[in-house]
Amino acid sequence: MSTDSRLPKSIRQMAAKLPTEVNSTVRRLAMLSLIGQTILVVTGGAVRLTSSGLGCPTWPRCTNGSLVNTPEMGIHGFIEFGNRMLTFALAAVAVLTLVYLWNLRKHRRDLFLLALGLLASIPAQAIIGGITVLSNLNPWVVGLHFLVSMALIVFSTLLVNRAYGRTGRFMTRPLESIPGAMSPVMTAVAFFSAIAVCLGVVVTGAGPHAGDANAPRNDLDWDLVSHIHAVPAYLITAGTLFAVYLVLRKGITGPFRTATLTLLAVTVLQAVIGFTQYYNGIPALLVGAHMLGAALLMSAATNAADVARFSPKR
Repeated sequence: MSTDSRLPKSIRQMAAKLPTEVNSTVRRLAMLSLIGQTILVVTGGAVRLTSSGLGCPTWPRCTNGSLVNTPEMGIHGFIEFGNRMLTFALAAVAVLTLVYLWNLRKHRRDLFLLALGLLASIPAQAIIGGITVLSNLNPWVVGLHFLVSMALIVFSTLLVNRAYGRTGRFMTRPLESIPGAMSPVMTAVAFFSAIAVCLGVVVTGAGPHAGDANAPRNDLDWDLVSHIHAVPAYLITAGTLFAVYLVLRKGITGPFRTATLTLLAVTVLQAVIGFTQYYNGIPALLVGAHMLGAALLMSAATNAADVARFSPKR
């Protein structure tokens, strides 16, 4: 007897109406997840950079007497509570994605497990956010909160690629062949992107934007860790430039060309923002832009490495 036959009739009837192949709704949900995770990074940055980290001073309630923010809490309470609500919206998107993939859970196990990973990570992210508040914005916990968001962006990027048939076992069109060196180079670029993001968290923890006037810092030398943070950034740039050089020289077209050029654009933008904020006193607006750039970099690097992995090699 199949597992589905043991389910209540009403659930089986609902399941019968769900798609049996990846359709436009599944693709839109995957894209919505990636966009939502990126927006979450931006709103999280807004919480920190407007000193709203303790706008809701407790967790899971906003205050001891209210689940939501109150008018007396002002703009800081609104910003912090709005960021919390976005987490619930992303959880709803993940649940909907799993529902729409129910009939595909065996045939498209790749999609189902990625969506399940996103859903499982969101409550973990909420709990870490709660610990962040209860620890008075401990910089290491704040950093972990940000890194989980980066991991969710990676998962969401892979989900989009698989849902659109760009990569994986169920590609809808063949990829153009690329030089054999490209796959390890793009994997290395993705790895160094993750290292750069991790070190960026340490830099932020040493900097002035604590999220609250009384929040602690990690007491490291900000200038020193900034220079250490730049090392993987240089390696990312070198690897990306090498990939773009080969793409142009070999006349490679299609998704890999698009992926490498996009990665180059994001890398250059992130470098410009990083240098500008370093030499201009770390203004909050540029720090926020750098956080958005980190999200775009992780997505672009993941996409380039993913496309390179599934491209045939020359």
